[in-house]
Amino acid sequence: MRVDSSAIERTPIAVAAPPAPATDRGGIALAALGVLAFSFTLPGTAWAMDGFGPWSTTALRIVLAAVGAALALRITRTPLPARRHWTGLAVVASGTVIGFPLLTALALETSSTSHAAVVVGLLPLTTAVYGTLRSGHRPSRTFWAAAGAGAAAVVAFTLGTGGGSLARGDLYLAAALLVTAAAYGEGGRLARELPGWQVISWALLLSLPFALPAAVLAVSAEPFEPTARAVTGLLWVALVSQFGGLVVWYRGLARAGIARASQLQLAQPLLTLVWASLLLGESMTWAAPVTALAVLACIAVTQLTPSRSPHAGARPRP
Repeated sequence: MRVDSSAIERTPIAVAAPPAPATDRGGIALAALGVLAFSFTLPGTAWAMDGFGPWSTTALRIVLAAVGAALALRITRTPLPARRHWTGLAVVASGTVIGFPLLTALALETSSTSHAAVVVGLLPLTTAVYGTLRSGHRPSRTFWAAAGAGAAAVVAFTLGTGGGSLARGDLYLAAALLVTAAAYGEGGRLARELPGWQVISWALLLSLPFALPAAVLAVSAEPFEPTARAVTGLLWVALVSQFGGLVVWYRGLARAGIARASQLQLAQPLLTLVWASLLLGESMTWAAPVTALAVLACIAVTQLTPSRSPHAGARPRP
């Protein structure tokens, strides 16, 4: 008896490449809300320094924000992060909790709020560079060209208002850009595994053992005049800039991508200039709106430019 072959003929199956992920509008909205909160940071710091010194302002804002973070973690009974998270949390603590507040406070001793605002406008570019190197994503040349153009506009504005030279405050601000870019990159990466509020909360608690004795020493060594204006500025930078704003910011970075969402901060100098004029009475030169328009155009380009993942060119497995 002959047995017929039961083999099934194999036909090739065409597997289409997965579509590129759409922009997470919710993540962009969260990042924008964080930028709005951050735009008040420099004016709030200037208000706080009406009654406190730079070291006192930095240490007290950490202590106040850490108390709020500890209460939130206690109420929610949040467990400790995994061991692999602590290195990233230490980077967040050194950058956004300690480095940026201290360095910007020192810069404001010699620089105006308006001048500091445009220098801090370079932060989106440094954050995008760090995030790209850290994650392996590859934004297009158009993305980098737009980001570089926005940064160039900020640099030109800074040099123009500074008489073509850099002051000591600019060096403090440059150091703040470096440490904060790393902290934003690590915070956005951690926020993919931990809620954003937990990232900044644990970073604040990591900083508390250093901030508490520093606050005692700084208050005893620096001028201490807790006026209503100074206390209001201190509470803002502690509870909003240091905690609430970073919660939504890190969540926005995690959802929308570090390189893309960070470019929203190019609008922060314009907002800070407006608040500096309204709250501090600082004058605004004609170059400010011109620079702002150029920067906002660069934001539009970066938001519309796709990026490639590190595995974009890999062959799909059968």
